[in-house]
Amino acid sequence: MDILTTDIDKLSFKFVKEKVEEIDVSKLLRSEELTKIINILKADKRKNINSLGDKLKREKEKIENEINRVKAMYNFDKSFGEFNIIAGVDEVGRGPLAGPIVSCAVILDLDVLDEELLLWINDSKKLSEKKRVELAEIIKEKAVAYNIAMCDSEEIDRIGIGVCNNSVFLEAVNSLKVKPELVLSDGYTIKGIDIPNKSVIKGDTKSATIAAASIVAKVYRDKLMKEYAEKYPYYAFEENVGYGTSKHIEGIKEYGPCKIHRMSFLKNILES
Repeated sequence: MDILTTDIDKLSFKFVKEKVEEIDVSKLLRSEELTKIINILKADKRKNINSLGDKLKREKEKIENEINRVKAMYNFDKSFGEFNIIAGVDEVGRGPLAGPIVSCAVILDLDVLDEELLLWINDSKKLSEKKRVELAEIIKEKAVAYNIAMCDSEEIDRIGIGVCNNSVFLEAVNSLKVKPELVLSDGYTIKGIDIPNKSVIKGDTKSATIAAASIVAKVYRDKLMKEYAEKYPYYAFEENVGYGTSKHIEGIKEYGPCKIHRMSFLKNILES
């Protein structure tokens, strides 16, 4: 690293800035090298060089705080007793006017080192689309097991959204390639499950496995709804993923419902 081996006074701001931007703070987090670089930058006589040191320090602190936050989520999952294999399950798409309800169950290794923690996992709605897509791939790669289940709009109309919600929870868990010893479910306990089950209110902000399941489920459903948008172009599914936005409702009133609409959800709209 040139910043460590060269007299920084002889380096231009542009050069130092380029070198700082190359630093992967997450990889150097525990090293003395990062601390030395920050101290060198902050000791320079130039304020713009000092600001680079402050920026590195803030980034270091941000990642350290994120590690502590996610470790607390992992520890939450391990706080329910002597269970070794824990699955989290969540759903997305309970409330839209169109499209399926999708559930995902995820089993994580909860005893990983800090370097292997799934940083930035959270309630999927709190993450940007880009971050969700990125995390979904990492989760699927690192998960001990994961499984996705869904009920389409016809089934939702036939048996009701509540029954479908429970059904996709059950299917997502029961079809996992590794059988969990405990299932943590977001919001409510699962009816008919033969595995110990604990419900967690706002689980996608407290539990690592539920948060991971939330992200994978949303990315899967959002991708599906964008595919439907090409087939049914009048409802702006690519924007609203089936939720009742004004543009979506205008499309229903002008063109009528399409095959993936939940007719049981449209009574008030069609009658108005």
